[in-house]
Amino acid sequence: MTETEKRKAEHIKIILEQKAQARKATTGFEDIQLIHRALPEVDRQKISLSTSFLGKKLSAPLIVGAMTGGTEEATKINASIAEAVEKLGLGMGVGSQRAAIEDQKLEKTYSIVRKKAPNAFLIANMGGVQLVHGYGLKEVKKAVEMIDADAVAVHLNAVQEALQPEGQTNFKGVLAKISEIAGELDMPVIVKETGCGISAEDAKALEAAGVKAIDVGGVGGTSFAAVEYYRSTSSNNMGELFWDWGIPTAVSLIETTQTVKIPVIASGGVRSGLDIAKSLALNSNLASISQPVLEAAVKGTKKIEELLSYLIDELRNVMFLVGAENLESLAKVPVVVAGKTAEWLNIRGFDTVMYAQRSTLTFEY
Repeated sequence: MTETEKRKAEHIKIILEQKAQARKATTGFEDIQLIHRALPEVDRQKISLSTSFLGKKLSAPLIVGAMTGGTEEATKINASIAEAVEKLGLGMGVGSQRAAIEDQKLEKTYSIVRKKAPNAFLIANMGGVQLVHGYGLKEVKKAVEMIDADAVAVHLNAVQEALQPEGQTNFKGVLAKISEIAGELDMPVIVKETGCGISAEDAKALEAAGVKAIDVGGVGGTSFAAVEYYRSTSSNNMGELFWDWGIPTAVSLIETTQTVKIPVIASGGVRSGLDIAKSLALNSNLASISQPVLEAAVKGTKKIEELLSYLIDELRNVMFLVGAENLESLAKVPVVVAGKTAEWLNIRGFDTVMYAQRSTLTFEY
């Protein structure tokens, strides 16, 4: 077993068995309030959830976030997720494909997803820091071909790399490498954070670099500082200090959507259809969920289908209650941004009032 393969197995075990979620930090979704419509004026059964993302149609604005690959256990997990998203018309990302780049025998732990999901939206995955440590267009193309992907995500995990004993912390030149890949690859490049959020400054730089979408990956869900805390055998363990480090998901989402024009994915502690609805009302294009799906995946495809179907039904109910008959109208409903989230954003110079003053009021007598 390679070091990378061993690390992947440890990550799965820790996330499933330990308390590796954010401690005191929250997503900020608790500060986002949608306005109830006593007169919704829509037929719940006719609400449309379908959408298109980077040229691919989805039955609902929901994907399963990148989680795993590179271990035998990951093969079963990825297969179960792929079967579920194929049946439901959704999409998924795989975990970092570095393990299979290093060891060809591990390719099957990733390639299984296209076999099980011939029509689903699939996202390949490459670490941004690997791009300044020898990886380039060749390796990215290999990752894409491995799962016959529709897009490739370059993930950013500075906190995790800083805390790993085997971590790579030279990020100098990552943006230039991302720009190079985005310019040369005949496929959309998504950049995603892994639990610490994307700031407006970084979002603007990524858009200028040619990235086609951003996954904010904010604070509030799984903490990879926590994961590394549990992996560490050192007495000098900084995982606890950086456990809640980063930008809350709702904050990151607003900073990003107010700064760039490219599509944005909301992830990081998304746990309900209400969270999904709030993210879409704040102008994300999709929501992504990971840890709860991993918990369901070890119980099989049916459990994943039940979870994802329930989230979609919750989303439909929220849309009904705010009078949104489709995703376009959901993006226009009034939203109140309050609490610490509003405080952060106002200090940073972002407009929070504009959401509350939106109106979709239309009545026919």
